[in-house]
Amino acid sequence: MAQLLNSTTHDIGGLTVNRLLPHMTKRMVGPFIFFDHMGPTSFPVGEGIEVQPHPHIGLSTLTYLIEGQILHRDSLGNCIEITPGDVNWMTAGKGIVHSERESFETRSKQHNLNGLQSWIALPELYSNIEPSFEHISRHDLPQVTHKGVMKRVIAGEAYGLQSPITTYSPMFYVDIIASAQNQLEVPNPKQETAIYIIYGEVEVAAQKYNSGEFVLLAPSDKTISVSKNSRLILLGGDKWESVPYIHWNFVSFSKERIEQAKRDWQQGNFPSIEHDNLEHVPLPTKHTL
Repeated sequence: MAQLLNSTTHDIGGLTVNRLLPHMTKRMVGPFIFFDHMGPTSFPVGEGIEVQPHPHIGLSTLTYLIEGQILHRDSLGNCIEITPGDVNWMTAGKGIVHSERESFETRSKQHNLNGLQSWIALPELYSNIEPSFEHISRHDLPQVTHKGVMKRVIAGEAYGLQSPITTYSPMFYVDIIASAQNQLEVPNPKQETAIYIIYGEVEVAAQKYNSGEFVLLAPSDKTISVSKNSRLILLGGDKWESVPYIHWNFVSFSKERIEQAKRDWQQGNFPSIEHDNLEHVPLPTKHTL
């Protein structure tokens, strides 16, 4: 039967997030090793998100906003503001540094932030590739509308649609808005699948789930019934038989590689971000996510 995975609450750069993955009973869903819902939060004038420069290895990060703006900077020289519906896809590979802040225009007024951030683990074959960054406009993401259901494929492949984002393992990440009384088919039945309900109510195998709940479907679950007007994320991919280690912002199949990354960050061996190199997130003294 489907499994409800409860979230934990964390503070990141002045922003409260609900963390769904990794979970104590389920570390990964397909290649997804981390899943946060950021906000929803309302900031007064002069305040906002302040995620200082920090490093990553061995993963891709996916940022997708429902409301608000975030200014992304990284050690490759990218500086771009993401807005709702767009995708920031950053592949760390052997190592990258980035920050997540706000523009002058955003910080100078009252503003809201509500969004999703995921980490997608890189297969061992690709874990040490050169870092890269892709910003995809919402207008370039494939989507379809039919009988009260809107589907937008953010990453991977689902429902016969393919996102332009460069992925490194079979996966899907789909944003769906559906009116009540619709039925949704699981996009790739042979792959692991989870649902995150942004708002509304859905039913799986006679069990109802509501806003803010993250549900891991059973292999026998093929359909999702929409009880109320809903917006939900469907995500998943091929099940990983070998799960990489995760420590802070580092993902690797090698403990030694993680220890090296920790030393490199402490010793200043990661590349820096142009125009954002005056402060950074220190390596935590204990294991944390």
